[in-house]
Amino acid sequence: MEIQSLFQQLLQQLVNGISLGSIYALIALGYTMVYGIIRLINFAHGDIYMLGAYIGFFCTTALHMAFFPALIIAMAGAAITGVCIERAAYRPLRKAPKIAVLITAIGVSLFLEYGGMLVLSPQPRTFPEVFPDKIYNVGGIIIGSQQMLILATSLVLMVVLTYIVQKTKVGKAMRAVSFDADAARLMGIDVDRIISFTFAIGSGLAGAAGVLVGVYYNSIDPLMGIMPGIKAFVAAVLGGIGIIPGAMLGGIIMGIVEALISGFVSSTFRDAGAFAILIIILLFKPAGLLGKNVREKV
Repeated sequence: MEIQSLFQQLLQQLVNGISLGSIYALIALGYTMVYGIIRLINFAHGDIYMLGAYIGFFCTTALHMAFFPALIIAMAGAAITGVCIERAAYRPLRKAPKIAVLITAIGVSLFLEYGGMLVLSPQPRTFPEVFPDKIYNVGGIIIGSQQMLILATSLVLMVVLTYIVQKTKVGKAMRAVSFDADAARLMGIDVDRIISFTFAIGSGLAGAAGVLVGVYYNSIDPLMGIMPGIKAFVAAVLGGIGIIPGAMLGGIIMGIVEALISGFVSSTFRDAGAFAILIIILLFKPAGLLGKNVREKV
């Protein structure tokens, strides 16, 4: 009986972890897409996720929108913000040393965080209940309708992204730029436009994740993007940064590990688990689970 109870608890944490991991995967996709195109770690990405949550919040409270219209507008607003950041902060430094671009990314992140605190106030806001949470008991496993909504929305967005990258003309251009930007430019591809499009897609996914977190946790604040942004970056590294399926896999694994630590150890150590995973991966498989070690000529 005790073993059965332990097994049910394990399954429960797996369900919770997959729901949480799908959100991390959406954020990680933005990191991995931008890195795959221009080899940049966009540390402002977690704050775009925060902006998406606030856009969704104001759409549902001030404009009284339903969940899906608010989600679409939040994704559009986040995408526009991502493109503006790329053009204003990153494009002028395209040929600058990597450390200059990295410091700029950190500066943009701090600007968005403390600008958000100035404009939006540092006080947490309660996200309205735009989607009633119905509880289902499946063989002793508690599954909420909000969890199913989060997972279904994340899966749809991942499928759409995969279709865009693999089947469309702009997706082929993205892959070409990722492989060799100079050769792609010689073949007539507008590299700057493709980079902006990549930022738009990645930022839109982060905006969607912000709305889903608002629905799930019912609370948002201007600093909410710091820790999920770091965890999503770890998820991207875990799966193999620059590899889209790797970001999805890494996000799910991160969510499951965090849920298991919270359920069987202590919620105090759940954040430490993310950094433990990062250290282990960097020590034993730096390229990530789906990545391959590539030698570069110096």
